[in-house]
Amino acid sequence: MPQDHPTDNPILNAAKRELAERTQTAAPLCTANDAYNGPAHIVSINTSAHKGTRKSPVADGRDTVIEQFGLATDAHAGHWHRQVSFLAAESIQTAQARGLDVHEGDFGENFTTQGINLLSLPLGTQLKIGNDVLVEISQIGKVCHTRCAIYYLAGDCIFPHEGVFGVVLKGGEVNAGDEIQVVKLGDGTCSFTPAEALEEIEQARQKGTL
Repeated sequence: MPQDHPTDNPILNAAKRELAERTQTAAPLCTANDAYNGPAHIVSINTSAHKGTRKSPVADGRDTVIEQFGLATDAHAGHWHRQVSFLAAESIQTAQARGLDVHEGDFGENFTTQGINLLSLPLGTQLKIGNDVLVEISQIGKVCHTRCAIYYLAGDCIFPHEGVFGVVLKGGEVNAGDEIQVVKLGDGTCSFTPAEALEEIEQARQKGTL
């Protein structure tokens, strides 16, 4: 006859704790919808000299956004549909709560925002930043073909889930602290986004990898 395990078994309790910790680590990073409290504004403007790397906040908190190109000093800019990128400060806080030492620009975003849930806005939504800049949301989320260091540290990376990309419709000067306004709500489409890019995102979501 097998013996019953005592209710308070230190070895069994330790195994349960380890399993719970593994489950928590493996859980996808996801920011709660009620985490976003206005007013909506730019927290940090971030650039880098090379694509696919962490970015650094610009020294004086300002930069120039070029129409149909992106930030003047950023390698990510170009004549394509992902000219500028956004990530909410609330998303970074979600990653920090997982124990990661990450800050503005570490996920490769151009604009760190606060007070606006960009994930709730459909493609084609137009955002006014400061007095001049106008950006249209062209992609929500990103398929990462290679795993970054953040993924291996946390078991996931928040940028593929919560990063947002846009096309610059009107350029101008942008400053940290600038207000973000939704001037036009999109219909779920963006004429600048290639069909294959949308298909890749949709397939990843159906597979549960995004």
